[in-house]
Amino acid sequence: MLTFTEAQLLGWVTPILWAFLRVLALLGTLPVIGQRTVPARLRVALAFLIALCAQASMPSVAPIPLDSAVTLLVVLQQIVIGVSLGFAVRIVFAAVEFAGELVGLQMGLNFAGFFDPATGGQATAVSRFFGVTVSWLFIVTGGHLLVIAGVVQSLHSFPVGPEPFAFLKAAEPQRWGAEIFAVGLWIALPMVAMLLFVNLVMGIAARVAQQLNLFAIGFPITLSVGLVGVLLTLPMMQAPFTMALERMLQHFQ
Repeated sequence: MLTFTEAQLLGWVTPILWAFLRVLALLGTLPVIGQRTVPARLRVALAFLIALCAQASMPSVAPIPLDSAVTLLVVLQQIVIGVSLGFAVRIVFAAVEFAGELVGLQMGLNFAGFFDPATGGQATAVSRFFGVTVSWLFIVTGGHLLVIAGVVQSLHSFPVGPEPFAFLKAAEPQRWGAEIFAVGLWIALPMVAMLLFVNLVMGIAARVAQQLNLFAIGFPITLSVGLVGVLLTLPMMQAPFTMALERMLQHFQ
């Protein structure tokens, strides 16, 4: 007859459980996969599959009784690290959408706002276009694989333990918000400079030819130049997006 003790059962179950909770917290906050349109059952199944596959390289974890107070601290640690990893990826997406806000402001399209059901808030046309583009770019360039590798690496860098806030002291996620402005300006600066030059030329033309109706021709010219600029800069978006994503994932290594 097959028999096993409680300690053996905890040794088999708890390593998968801790990794499962960390990956599930990540998938719940991750862009694209964490949206409302993705079923929760799919996220749970995917989290269990990743946690199961990560057992081959996961460091050994001492069995922790599930009815002890230490268990609550360990569960809180997995949630904090998983949510922080999803938050780091969302910062990169927010930086690209912030670049779209800047470009739309220069194009004069920020008045074209609408309700975005995916985020539950207001969004502008250019910002939402950049957001959809970077979502496809995230999947096509293997960004999801980088995130999975990051959460597996975090099991080594921040092993399972009863110190839920040690990660916050080491990674300092309160400083990550500066990446939104740094990466956003990096992506939008060529477009902003080009549109600023167009506005400067139209301003000089209006001073030279005062009979020129700048309000009638200014918006079509700015809009046309902006759309051409967006078309030309889209292929170059991969480099800053990938570098920003890798830089954010370095906090978990």
